[in-house]
Amino acid sequence: MTDTVESFFARYAEALLARDEQAVADLYAVPALVLFPGQAIAVSDRAQTAAFFASSWSQYEGIDAADPTITVMGEGPVGVWADVTWDHGHGPAERFCYQLVAGEDGYRIAVLTLLDLRT
Repeated sequence: MTDTVESFFARYAEALLARDEQAVADLYAVPALVLFPGQAIAVSDRAQTAAFFASSWSQYEGIDAADPTITVMGEGPVGVWADVTWDHGHGPAERFCYQLVAGEDGYRIAVLTLLDLRT
């Protein structure tokens, strides 16, 4: 596998900025888990991820930048844990912990957890 954490998030940012829910869904593992305050979403198929992103593009209206600041928190035999703060062109806007699992064709997001935004 030649994927690096940085190249993974570059591809992820490109898919997000293109508003391409199919490309974003390709970057998520199945199964996957998404953790937000008050809810845990078990992702059981790729179409579920694509539908989620397709329904959320409006909240990113006008955003044309997605620059990640990445801190690798840990590495193991199955992948890495990365703390990522996203800048949408006006400073830090979102922060997540991603557990990336390694596969033959690169990393995929297995667990996504919302984190408090550092100031």
